Amino acid sequence: MSNLGIIFLIYYGIFVLPTIFAILLDNRQPAKAVSWILVLVFLPFIGLLLYFFFGQNIRKERLINQKSLDQLTKRTMVEFVAQRDLRLPEQYSPLIKQFIESNSSLPFKDNTAEIFTQGYDFFLSLLYNIGKAKHHIHIDTYIIEDDAIGNLIADALIDSVGRGVEVRLIYDDVGSWKVPRRFFKRMTEAGVEIYPFLPVYFPVLTSRVNYRNHRKLIVIDGETAYIGGMNIAMRYAKKWRDTHLLVRGGVVNAIQRAFLIDWYFVSQTLITGRKYYPEPKIKISNDCIAQLVTSSPVGGDPDMMHGYVRIIVEARRYVYMETPYFLPTETIMFALRTAAIAGVDVKLMVPLKSDAKVVEWASRSYVLQAIDAGVKVFAYQREFNHSKLLVADDALCTCGSTNIDFRSFENNFEANIFFYDADMAKRMKQVFLYDLQHCISTTELKYTHRPSYVQRLWESVVRLLSPLL
Repeated sequence: MSNLGIIFLIYYGIFVLPTIFAILLDNRQPAKAVSWILVLVFLPFIGLLLYFFFGQNIRKERLINQKSLDQLTKRTMVEFVAQRDLRLPEQYSPLIKQFIESNSSLPFKDNTAEIFTQGYDFFLSLLYNIGKAKHHIHIDTYIIEDDAIGNLIADALIDSVGRGVEVRLIYDDVGSWKVPRRFFKRMTEAGVEIYPFLPVYFPVLTSRVNYRNHRKLIVIDGETAYIGGMNIAMRYAKKWRDTHLLVRGGVVNAIQRAFLIDWYFVSQTLITGRKYYPEPKIKISNDCIAQLVTSSPVGGDPDMMHGYVRIIVEARRYVYMETPYFLPTETIMFALRTAAIAGVDVKLMVPLKSDAKVVEWASRSYVLQAIDAGVKVFAYQREFNHSKLLVADDALCTCGSTNIDFRSFENNFEANIFFYDADMAKRMKQVFLYDLQHCISTTELKYTHRPSYVQRLWESVVRLLSPLL
């Protein structure tokens, strides 16, 4: 045996085999474990590097101690307990209680929401409310670009600091990797407090590059909040279709809590107090119940995925979903199949063309599988559809940052708002039905007809990587 062969065997024995054993002992989902083992076996050098960055499991780690979490939760709990005549809808009471127990997600009554489906409308509303801010502005975003929109928001935040407003910004370090430091420096020098989420510094390597804060949360003066799929970037105003919400009412307390927990994690600064949970100037009185649900790779369970599964399998009439990336876990695919077999009208909307070619290739086999299971799949053929929403039975809807894919359910820090309200569900349903007018059924698409052996083989190979995408 050559010296090169001996070196390879030593490398394989010291690094690759122990990594494979670690994956097996981690008891992760079989599909994900098999994907990593195949990568390590057939690409031992590149595979080990990829595993170091993207494969290590941090779900059992605790990033915030319980004492600090209790402090950050105290004020939200006070606001929750102070609610009068809170009646949970019988149909969704088990789901609401499931989120309370597993995620500490408290339901709040008396809420209103405005739906944005165009970036320009969202950004104009945001700039207007930033201009009206009196006490604080809190922004938690995956991406803030150094472009026309990003700089417009930055100017508004700087102006707010000049008026004596507290401004705090969290951005994801990987999501905003290409943004030059000078963009943030201009704001920090003006008094905006800014922290990156889980920064990745080279050549100091970190395995946490895989765990990203994908949330899009904004709170202004503790009374107005935004949540949805839009980051702060020009493409949402010009090229992409997305869904975002402006919410007011009790649930703003929960969104504030989510931001302050993230702020404590990035800054180690504990921010509590009544001034961040003020009495609303405009009283809202209705039966619209909303629940802010967050998920993360360090939680005990994939709470968001479990919630989606429950909604899908318990639907009685229909479930309509939009997602930009369809790489479902086996559990989600089983739920979709179960609902379709039970006669539920299950409709899924995906983009005709993705912004990531590998993801598009990988999702095609899942789309075929969903169609075979009885799901009616539609491809949005205008601009890239980045919208993430679900509506069921004219009674429940959700919108936020969660995609129907492995990464959102298992690796990312996500946030969705769930509404248990007929009026809100019907409004979200209208958004879906309007988008449906710009779709074509996937049965009309070439790739659903299995055009060639080579293409099908390639899509199946890429599918093996879907748990890693």
